[in-house]
Amino acid sequence: MTRLYLRIYLTVVISLLVYAAAFAWIWHTKGGPYEAAMHSQAQVLLNALPPAQAPATEQQQTLDKLAQGLPVRLALLDGSRRVIAESGATPGINESHAASAALWMLHLPDGRWLQASVPRGETQPLHVLLLLLLALAFIIGVLALPVVRRITGRLERLQQAVDSLGAGDLHARVAVEGRDEVARLALSFNQAADRIDALVGHQKTLLANASHELRTPLTRIRLALELIGPSVDASRRDGLQQDIGELDALIDEILLASRLEALPHLEVSEPVDLLALAAEECARHEGVDLEGRPATVKGDPRLLLRLLRNLLDNANRHGLPPVQVRLQVIEGRAELVVRDHGPGLRNDECQRVFEPFYRASAARDRAGTGLGLALARQIARHHGGELGCRYEPDGAFAFVVSIPVVT
Repeated sequence: MTRLYLRIYLTVVISLLVYAAAFAWIWHTKGGPYEAAMHSQAQVLLNALPPAQAPATEQQQTLDKLAQGLPVRLALLDGSRRVIAESGATPGINESHAASAALWMLHLPDGRWLQASVPRGETQPLHVLLLLLLALAFIIGVLALPVVRRITGRLERLQQAVDSLGAGDLHARVAVEGRDEVARLALSFNQAADRIDALVGHQKTLLANASHELRTPLTRIRLALELIGPSVDASRRDGLQQDIGELDALIDEILLASRLEALPHLEVSEPVDLLALAAEECARHEGVDLEGRPATVKGDPRLLLRLLRNLLDNANRHGLPPVQVRLQVIEGRAELVVRDHGPGLRNDECQRVFEPFYRASAARDRAGTGLGLALARQIARHHGGELGCRYEPDGAFAFVVSIPVVT
């Protein structure tokens, strides 16, 4: 993934290079003040120089006068770039320019060339200019990097705070630095996080209070049923008792789910023998077969026991016997499989079945709170694991819990 600060930094550098290249191309093709000045200089020099047909001695003398006081050597060349005269040279000896490095050449209107050069070994202004340009580009790059990095660093910290808030840490905030758009974005995020925190806290308080208040009338109803005893039809009393039990279980699961949402981490984390825990829970249900090998995970044994209980209750309520529990260790993770031979779920229901209060099409006319599987997945994720469902190779439908083992 390309980092934002690198993209901004490269954009700045590439923009400078493109601008320099475009400027040089326009200058080369369209000309400019420099080119106009060079044309004027060429005409002035042509007026000062003797004609091309003049004797070499005359051209040599004129070139020596033009070169007086200049830090460079001048050479006059014909159209074929052969030396006609060179400042400081003896007439008739035309090899001295070979020992010099050309600095610039000016094309005269009559076809001749005027060349300026410096003796080999001396500093060449063109090379110095190139070094200066490279040094300038390096300085710009060095100065631009921390500025760009500071801007994107604040965005990265904001992104981390957003991730923390999305993961359930409602206390995640980000420092407000500066007064620019990024600072205003950080301020808006903090304000939104405060509102979300307050809203969620209010809802949890309301839910907990409502659940607590519901227990009181349920207790009174249960007590009243016990007191009136034989005066109520047995089947109706049993139905009322079942309804009260379901409401009580629903309140219990709502409170537990609310408490887990409020906890970013487990309150209790200790080594747990998952096979022993499964054996303890399977003993409470009739006709459940358990097989597997010991696997130790780290977590809250009460919550893990609740996870197993919800899965077994779901299999007994909505599936068909035999119910089987298999525990194995695969690639450092304990895989607990609870399978039955019921009709299972459609493919489009395999994820929705873990939503709170969602009832599968085959279970809508059966008892249940609609929170058991949602709570089981919540417990699995609090232990660093996951809960899903699948069809086994033999056609049995299974819920699969995967939790990291203790190494």
